[in-house]
Amino acid sequence: MSELALKIVGVSKVYQLGKRNVNALANLNLDVKKGEFAAIMGPSGSGKTTLLNVIGCIDKPTSGKVLIDDIDTAGLPESELYKIRRNKIGFVFQNFNLLPYLNARENVELPMEMTTKSKNERTARANGLLATVGLAGREEHRPQRLSQGEQQRVAIARALANDPAIILADEPTGNLDMKNKQDIVKLLANLNLKQGTTIILVTHDGQVAAHTERILFLNDGKITKEKEGMHLAKKNICPYCKAKLQPADEKCPNCGKTVRFRKKAQVRLFP
Repeated sequence: MSELALKIVGVSKVYQLGKRNVNALANLNLDVKKGEFAAIMGPSGSGKTTLLNVIGCIDKPTSGKVLIDDIDTAGLPESELYKIRRNKIGFVFQNFNLLPYLNARENVELPMEMTTKSKNERTARANGLLATVGLAGREEHRPQRLSQGEQQRVAIARALANDPAIILADEPTGNLDMKNKQDIVKLLANLNLKQGTTIILVTHDGQVAAHTERILFLNDGKITKEKEGMHLAKKNICPYCKAKLQPADEKCPNCGKTVRFRKKAQVRLFP
Protein backbone atom coordinates (compact mmCIF):
# COMPACT_ATOMS: atom_id res chain seq x y z
CA MET A 1 0.00 0.00 0.00
CA SER A 2 1.38 3.39 -0.99
CA GLU A 3 2.24 6.01 1.64
CA LEU A 4 0.70 8.62 -0.65
CA ALA A 5 -2.87 9.82 -0.35
CA LEU A 6 -2.55 11.64 -3.69
CA LYS A 7 -0.19 11.27 -6.63
CA ILE A 8 -0.54 13.45 -9.72
CA VAL A 9 1.66 12.58 -12.71
CA GLY A 10 1.99 14.83 -15.75
CA VAL A 11 -1.53 16.23 -15.52
CA SER A 12 -2.65 18.78 -18.06
CA LYS A 13 -6.07 20.32 -18.48
CA VAL A 14 -6.92 22.19 -21.66
CA TYR A 15 -10.14 24.15 -22.15
CA GLN A 16 -11.29 25.42 -25.51
CA LEU A 17 -12.32 29.06 -25.44
CA GLY A 18 -13.70 29.83 -28.86
CA LYS A 19 -10.89 28.95 -31.25
CA ARG A 20 -8.25 29.30 -28.58
CA ASN A 21 -6.97 26.59 -26.24
CA VAL A 22 -6.42 27.58 -22.60
CA ASN A 23 -3.94 25.51 -20.60
CA ALA A 24 -5.39 25.55 -17.07
CA LEU A 25 -2.93 22.90 -15.86
CA ALA A 26 0.36 22.19 -17.62
CA ASN A 27 2.17 18.86 -17.03
CA LEU A 28 1.67 19.18 -13.27
CA ASN A 29 3.20 16.69 -10.82
CA LEU A 30 2.32 16.49 -7.12
CA ASP A 31 2.67 13.99 -4.27
CA VAL A 32 0.77 14.38 -0.99
CA LYS A 33 1.58 11.93 1.78
CA LYS A 34 -1.03 10.31 3.96
CA GLY A 35 -1.51 12.46 7.05
CA GLU A 36 -0.10 15.60 5.42
CA PHE A 37 -1.61 19.08 5.73
CA ALA A 38 -0.82 21.04 2.55
CA ALA A 39 -1.92 24.43 1.27
CA ILE A 40 -2.19 25.56 -2.34
CA MET A 41 -1.85 29.28 -3.09
CA GLY A 42 -1.78 31.28 -6.28
CA PRO A 43 -3.26 34.32 -8.03
CA SER A 44 -6.64 34.27 -9.76
CA GLY A 45 -6.38 32.26 -12.96
CA SER A 46 -3.41 30.24 -11.75
CA GLY A 47 -5.29 26.93 -11.94
CA LYS A 48 -6.24 26.40 -8.28
CA THR A 49 -9.92 25.69 -8.93
CA THR A 50 -9.13 23.43 -11.87
CA LEU A 51 -6.61 21.49 -9.79
CA LEU A 52 -9.12 21.09 -6.97
CA ASN A 53 -11.78 19.90 -9.42
CA VAL A 54 -9.39 17.35 -10.91
CA ILE A 55 -8.34 16.03 -7.50
CA GLY A 56 -11.98 15.93 -6.41
CA CYS A 57 -13.02 13.93 -9.50
CA ILE A 58 -15.37 16.71 -10.54
CA ASP A 59 -13.40 17.26 -13.74
CA LYS A 60 -11.18 14.91 -15.75
CA PRO A 61 -7.67 15.86 -16.86
CA THR A 62 -6.91 16.14 -20.56
CA SER A 63 -3.84 13.99 -19.98
CA GLY A 64 -1.90 12.48 -17.10
CA LYS A 65 -2.74 10.38 -14.05
CA VAL A 66 -4.49 11.21 -10.77
CA LEU A 67 -4.11 8.51 -8.13
CA ILE A 68 -6.21 8.83 -4.98
CA ASP A 69 -5.45 6.22 -2.33
CA ASP A 70 -3.72 4.16 -5.10
CA ILE A 71 -6.74 4.35 -7.44
CA ASP A 72 -6.12 5.96 -10.85
CA THR A 73 -9.22 8.10 -11.32
CA ALA A 74 -8.33 9.75 -14.64
CA GLY A 75 -9.98 7.12 -16.85
CA LEU A 76 -12.86 6.00 -14.64
CA PRO A 77 -16.49 6.33 -15.79
CA GLU A 78 -18.81 8.70 -13.91
CA SER A 79 -20.47 5.82 -12.02
CA GLU A 80 -17.09 4.96 -10.46
CA LEU A 81 -16.07 8.58 -9.93
CA TYR A 82 -19.23 9.07 -7.87
CA LYS A 83 -18.08 6.30 -5.52
CA ILE A 84 -14.61 7.88 -5.26
CA ARG A 85 -16.13 11.25 -4.39
CA ARG A 86 -18.40 9.65 -1.80
CA ASN A 87 -15.90 7.30 -0.16
CA LYS A 88 -12.45 8.79 -0.72
CA ILE A 89 -12.89 12.56 -0.69
CA GLY A 90 -14.42 14.97 1.81
CA PHE A 91 -15.29 18.48 0.59
CA VAL A 92 -15.31 21.68 2.67
CA PHE A 93 -16.55 24.78 0.84
CA GLN A 94 -16.26 28.51 1.44
CA ASN A 95 -20.05 28.87 1.56
CA PHE A 96 -20.58 25.77 3.78
CA ASN A 97 -23.19 24.26 1.38
CA LEU A 98 -25.38 22.93 4.19
CA LEU A 99 -28.97 22.00 3.44
CA PRO A 100 -31.13 24.54 5.32
CA TYR A 101 -34.05 22.16 5.95
CA LEU A 102 -31.81 19.59 7.69
CA ASN A 103 -30.38 19.95 11.18
CA ALA A 104 -26.66 19.63 11.93
CA ARG A 105 -26.77 15.88 12.53
CA GLU A 106 -28.84 15.23 9.40
CA ASN A 107 -26.40 17.28 7.30
CA VAL A 108 -23.51 15.18 8.59
CA GLU A 109 -25.45 11.95 8.02
CA LEU A 110 -26.19 12.83 4.39
CA PRO A 111 -22.97 11.45 2.78
CA MET A 112 -23.51 8.14 4.60
CA GLU A 113 -27.00 7.49 3.24
CA MET A 114 -25.81 5.44 0.25
CA THR A 115 -23.35 3.38 2.31
CA THR A 116 -23.89 0.10 4.17
CA LYS A 117 -24.24 1.85 7.54
CA SER A 118 -27.59 1.45 9.31
CA LYS A 119 -29.60 4.46 10.45
CA ASN A 120 -28.41 3.98 14.04
CA GLU A 121 -24.81 3.73 12.89
CA ARG A 122 -25.15 6.88 10.80
CA THR A 123 -26.68 8.78 13.70
CA ALA A 124 -24.01 7.63 16.14
CA ARG A 125 -21.26 8.53 13.66
CA ALA A 126 -22.73 11.98 13.02
CA ASN A 127 -23.12 12.71 16.74
CA GLY A 128 -19.54 11.62 17.36
CA LEU A 129 -18.17 13.82 14.59
CA LEU A 130 -20.14 16.84 15.79
CA ALA A 131 -18.66 16.30 19.24
CA THR A 132 -15.19 16.09 17.66
CA VAL A 133 -15.61 19.50 16.03
CA GLY A 134 -16.94 21.05 19.24
CA LEU A 135 -20.68 20.99 18.53
CA ALA A 136 -21.99 18.51 21.08
CA GLY A 137 -25.45 19.69 22.10
CA ARG A 138 -26.06 21.48 18.80
CA GLU A 139 -27.08 18.41 16.81
CA GLU A 140 -30.73 19.48 16.43
CA HIS A 141 -29.96 23.02 15.26
CA ARG A 142 -30.59 23.90 11.64
CA PRO A 143 -27.98 26.04 9.81
CA GLN A 144 -29.91 29.29 10.29
CA ARG A 145 -29.63 28.84 14.08
CA LEU A 146 -25.85 28.37 13.91
CA SER A 147 -23.13 30.99 13.57
CA GLN A 148 -20.99 30.98 10.44
CA GLY A 149 -18.14 29.39 12.37
CA GLU A 150 -20.47 26.67 13.65
CA GLN A 151 -21.81 26.07 10.16
CA GLN A 152 -18.27 25.51 8.91
CA ARG A 153 -17.69 23.07 11.76
CA VAL A 154 -20.75 21.12 10.63
CA ALA A 155 -19.35 21.15 7.08
CA ILE A 156 -16.04 19.76 8.35
CA ALA A 157 -17.84 17.03 10.29
CA ARG A 158 -19.81 16.18 7.13
CA ALA A 159 -16.56 15.96 5.14
CA LEU A 160 -15.24 13.42 7.66
CA ALA A 161 -18.39 11.26 7.59
CA ASN A 162 -17.06 8.46 5.37
CA ASP A 163 -13.49 8.58 6.70
CA PRO A 164 -12.12 9.86 3.38
CA ALA A 165 -8.55 9.53 2.13
CA ILE A 166 -8.39 13.30 1.55
CA ILE A 167 -10.19 16.40 2.76
CA LEU A 168 -10.33 19.13 0.11
CA ALA A 169 -10.94 22.50 1.74
CA ASP A 170 -11.70 25.28 -0.75
CA GLU A 171 -11.22 28.67 0.95
CA PRO A 172 -12.75 27.30 4.19
CA THR A 173 -12.10 30.54 6.09
CA GLY A 174 -13.04 32.92 3.27
CA ASN A 175 -16.41 33.96 4.73
CA LEU A 176 -15.37 34.02 8.39
CA ASP A 177 -14.35 36.81 10.73
CA MET A 178 -10.93 36.73 12.39
CA LYS A 179 -12.03 34.83 15.51
CA ASN A 180 -13.83 32.12 13.55
CA LYS A 181 -10.98 31.98 11.05
CA GLN A 182 -8.55 31.21 13.88
CA ASP A 183 -10.88 28.58 15.32
CA ILE A 184 -11.33 26.78 11.99
CA VAL A 185 -7.60 26.75 11.23
CA LYS A 186 -6.93 25.36 14.71
CA LEU A 187 -9.63 22.73 14.21
CA LEU A 188 -8.18 21.58 10.87
CA ALA A 189 -4.66 21.54 12.30
CA ASN A 190 -5.79 19.45 15.27
CA LEU A 191 -7.72 17.00 13.08
CA ASN A 192 -4.62 16.57 10.96
CA LEU A 193 -2.28 16.19 13.92
CA LYS A 194 -4.36 14.04 16.26
CA GLN A 195 -6.33 11.93 13.77
CA GLY A 196 -3.92 11.88 10.84
CA THR A 197 -6.48 13.38 8.46
CA THR A 198 -4.94 14.27 5.08
CA ILE A 199 -5.96 17.83 4.17
CA ILE A 200 -5.38 19.87 1.03
CA LEU A 201 -6.42 23.47 1.58
CA VAL A 202 -6.79 26.12 -1.13
CA THR A 203 -6.58 29.67 0.16
CA HIS A 204 -5.69 33.24 -0.75
CA ASP A 205 -4.84 33.94 2.90
CA GLY A 206 -1.12 33.70 3.62
CA GLN A 207 -1.72 33.56 7.38
CA VAL A 208 -3.98 30.53 6.97
CA ALA A 209 -1.55 28.79 4.60
CA ALA A 210 1.35 29.45 6.97
CA HIS A 211 -0.13 27.09 9.55
CA THR A 212 -0.10 24.04 7.31
CA GLU A 213 2.89 21.72 6.88
CA ARG A 214 3.68 22.58 3.27
CA ILE A 215 2.71 25.49 1.04
CA LEU A 216 2.57 24.95 -2.72
CA PHE A 217 2.54 27.97 -5.03
CA LEU A 218 0.66 27.58 -8.30
CA ASN A 219 1.13 29.81 -11.33
CA ASP A 220 0.10 29.29 -14.97
CA GLY A 221 -1.04 25.76 -14.19
CA LYS A 222 2.27 24.69 -12.67
CA ILE A 223 3.66 24.39 -9.15
CA THR A 224 6.46 26.94 -9.26
CA LYS A 225 7.75 26.66 -5.70
CA GLU A 226 6.99 25.31 -2.25
CA LYS A 227 8.00 26.03 1.33
CA GLU A 228 7.46 24.65 4.79
CA GLY A 229 4.69 25.99 7.01
CA MET A 230 4.60 26.40 10.78
CA HIS A 231 2.16 23.60 11.53
CA LEU A 232 2.51 21.96 14.95
CA ALA A 233 3.45 18.68 13.25
CA LYS A 234 6.81 20.26 12.40
CA LYS A 235 7.46 20.39 16.15
CA ASN A 236 6.50 16.73 16.57
CA ILE A 237 9.97 15.59 15.57
CA CYS A 238 12.58 14.43 18.08
CA PRO A 239 15.42 17.00 18.01
CA TYR A 240 17.93 14.21 18.69
CA CYS A 241 17.07 11.36 16.30
CA LYS A 242 14.38 13.02 14.10
CA ALA A 243 11.80 10.29 14.88
CA LYS A 244 8.12 11.29 14.74
CA LEU A 245 6.52 11.97 18.12
CA GLN A 246 2.93 11.84 19.29
CA PRO A 247 1.34 14.88 21.00
CA ALA A 248 1.45 13.25 24.45
CA ASP A 249 5.04 11.95 24.25
CA GLU A 250 7.40 13.27 26.91
CA LYS A 251 10.16 10.89 25.84
CA CYS A 252 11.09 9.88 22.33
CA PRO A 253 9.91 6.28 21.71
CA ASN A 254 12.90 5.76 19.40
CA CYS A 255 15.93 7.10 21.30
CA GLY A 256 14.37 7.42 24.77
CA LYS A 257 15.53 10.99 25.34
CA THR A 258 13.30 13.47 27.17
CA VAL A 259 11.67 16.14 25.04
CA ARG A 260 10.39 18.48 27.77
CA PHE A 261 10.29 21.44 25.38
CA ARG A 262 7.29 19.89 23.69
CA LYS A 263 4.95 20.87 26.54
CA LYS A 264 5.34 24.46 25.40
CA ALA A 265 5.09 23.70 21.70
CA GLN A 266 1.98 25.32 20.29
CA VAL A 267 0.92 26.73 16.97
CA ARG A 268 0.75 30.48 17.24
CA LEU A 269 -2.03 31.66 14.98
CA PHE A 270 -2.43 35.15 13.59
CA PRO A 271 -0.09 37.14 15.86
